[in-house]
Amino acid sequence: MAVPLDSTGKINFDHIYTAPDPRPFFGTLRRLDYDIPQQAKAYFTKLIDEYRTEAGVKVPTVLDLGCSYGVNAALYRCDTSMERLYEHYASASSLSRDELIVRDRRMVERVAVCDEVRFIGLDASAPALDYALAAGFIDEAIHADLENEEPTEERRALLSEVDIVISTGCVGYVTEKTLVRIARENRPWMAHFVLRMFSYAPVAESLGELDYDTTGVEGVFRQRRFASDEEQAQILDNLSVAGVDPRGLETEGRLYARLFVSRPNGAAGELASALNTLPLRDQG
Repeated sequence: MAVPLDSTGKINFDHIYTAPDPRPFFGTLRRLDYDIPQQAKAYFTKLIDEYRTEAGVKVPTVLDLGCSYGVNAALYRCDTSMERLYEHYASASSLSRDELIVRDRRMVERVAVCDEVRFIGLDASAPALDYALAAGFIDEAIHADLENEEPTEERRALLSEVDIVISTGCVGYVTEKTLVRIARENRPWMAHFVLRMFSYAPVAESLGELDYDTTGVEGVFRQRRFASDEEQAQILDNLSVAGVDPRGLETEGRLYARLFVSRPNGAAGELASALNTLPLRDQG
C-alpha cells in the first residue's frame, strides 16, 4: 500500500513521532539511512564550544526545536552516533517501555561525557517529549505549537533561559512565527539545518527585525534516502519551483539540507567562519 505524502511532498511519518518510545522512529528511519543528526553533531558541538568561550557561560542552555525523542541531545550527551543508536534500539525489541527507559537512563549515566550543557526539548509530540525527559536525554520539556499560539508564562520563563537554539529538520514545517517567538525572549544564537526545498529567507528577514544577522555555512548535508519514487518526484518538483538545482544531489536519491546560523548584532559571519573550519566529510 502506498504511503501518503504530507503537504510538503515528503512521506508522512507522523506515526513514528507519536509512539510511546523511539523504537518505531529508529526502526523506520534506519531503513532510509536517516543521518542528519549525525551530520549535525560536530557543528552543534563546535557551536556550543564557541558560545561557551565567547559568552563565558560554563553551562549553556540549548533548546532543540522539534527534538522528538531527544536524538540530538542523546548524540551529544552520550558522545554516541546514529549507527550505535540504531543498534541500541534494534536490540531492545523484547523490552517494555519502562525497561527501555531504565536501560537508556543507565546509558546516559554510564557514558555521558559532558554534563556542562542543559538541554530543553520543544516539540508538538507529547509522547516523544515524555520519553526524552524520562530517559534523561533532555533536562526540560516544552510541549507547544508556537506556530499557532503564544507561549504561556511558564514556557516564556524557560525560553528566557535559552542561550542556543538548534534544529535538524523542523524549519520549513515551522516558520518564522515559531523562531521569532523563541528569539524575542533571550535573543539566543541559532543554528538550523534546513532542507533545500525550503527557503530560510523569511526566517532571516523576521529575525533581522530583532537585530539578528544570518548567513549560511559551507556545504550541503544529507538527510536520508527517498522513501519512494513518488516522494523523489514530488521533491524534485518542489526544488524546481524553488529555483534550486537538484543535479548531483536530490537526483541521486537523497534529501539534502543546508545549515544556517543566526546571531544578534551582526556576528553571524564570524560564527559561520568558525563552523566552516570543520572538515566537509560525510557530506554529499
